[in-house]
Amino acid sequence: MSDVTAAAEAAADAALIPTTREERAAWLDALAAALERDRTALVALAAEETHLSEARLDGEVTRTAAQLRFFAGVAREGGYLEATIDSPDPSLIPPRPDLRRMLRPVGPVAVYTSSNFPFAFSVLGNDTASALAAGCPVIVKAHPGHTRLSRRTAELAASVLPAGWFALVEGMEAGVELVQHPAVRAAGFTGSERGGRALFDLASSRPDPIPFYGELGSVNPVVVTRAAARERAAEIGAGLVGSFTRDAGQYCTKPGLVFVPSGEGVDDAVSAALGSAPASRQLTAGMSAAYASAVEALGGDDAVTVLLGCDEPGTSTPAVALTDAAAFLAAPEAFLEEHFGPVTVLVSYRDDELRALIAALRPSLTATVHRGTGEDVTALAAAVAPIAGRLLFDGWPTGVAIGWAQHHGGSWPATTASLHTSVGATAIRRWLAPIAYQDAPQEVLPPELRDNNPLGIPRRES
Repeated sequence: MSDVTAAAEAAADAALIPTTREERAAWLDALAAALERDRTALVALAAEETHLSEARLDGEVTRTAAQLRFFAGVAREGGYLEATIDSPDPSLIPPRPDLRRMLRPVGPVAVYTSSNFPFAFSVLGNDTASALAAGCPVIVKAHPGHTRLSRRTAELAASVLPAGWFALVEGMEAGVELVQHPAVRAAGFTGSERGGRALFDLASSRPDPIPFYGELGSVNPVVVTRAAARERAAEIGAGLVGSFTRDAGQYCTKPGLVFVPSGEGVDDAVSAALGSAPASRQLTAGMSAAYASAVEALGGDDAVTVLLGCDEPGTSTPAVALTDAAAFLAAPEAFLEEHFGPVTVLVSYRDDELRALIAALRPSLTATVHRGTGEDVTALAAAVAPIAGRLLFDGWPTGVAIGWAQHHGGSWPATTASLHTSVGATAIRRWLAPIAYQDAPQEVLPPELRDNNPLGIPRRES
């Protein structure tokens, strides 16, 4: 029996035993506490494996614990169940019976962890937290970039969760087997477009296809208006460099494509800030090689000028590729590919070219507009909004807050499921399916649907 088979069968057995929302919330609170108790050892191990700073990793542990507690709160509140009751009405045509609807857990789920967030989108990350809150046992496929950290975190999970509710598997073959196992009812993934598409195709080609929620590639376009550039070119340039070089540019929300008005000095400000941007190490040797190849390919275009920042042996040099609207529009696909690492593309435009530039964009997790004081950007926002899961103003997209209103998603190739998010309260929706009860006796109904709302959850009743 393979590790995947054993884990999937144990998860399937665990899913058959009912749990309450309060029980699952208590698990999540306990997981957060266990993570924080082991913070020092976990951060040291993560720093050794990923080359990320201990300060960044310490903050990520704090975020991960907050995510776990956040979903404990989501589970306790109960509104995510979408509980709805329609009372009988024989006067309607056709007559309406007693109908009661809510969401229920789908069963065991697979979680494929990311490379760039070894805590927050990893073993006990957002996908795992939301799935456990929903009532779904979780089988995690560890990322090879931080194997030892994944194992240690998995040990913490196993010390808290009941048997069958959590398992860790490793290796590419296990990842392929996992998404195809008949006991697995959904999968979540954070990673490359290529890897995510391969797993998505496997999930879709099963005899019983399952939903695959993949967060994939994103260039996160930014539009700087002429008014904004005239007011604060230096601030925008420094902010952009700080954003796309942060933690070696290894963010899915990194601003990778920026439209700036010609002749307003934003490109000069970016060039000046680039000189003090630190060189940094990528998570793996493969990522370093891919980054170097990407920068070289951008520089191989006669219409592109590549500016380089600090160059240190064994590190990835920050880079900015400068081009203009005509070159971008002549071959937009050359600039719309996500490049993991500290690089961004600046496209200078004349005012009459901006509409065509926006029309050439493909969906991303985010889009950003920098505007001047009092400037009306309603029309610009309306043009950009359809390609973004999150639309920002006068800021940078590399922070993704945890909240009830957050949406971290988008249409292909940003994700494989544009209706859903991998951050925020509604991330739990991915692991749920609806069920309606018609004329059911009270004892059969889940407590959340019984008369008089005994658990006091938010419900719609008519």
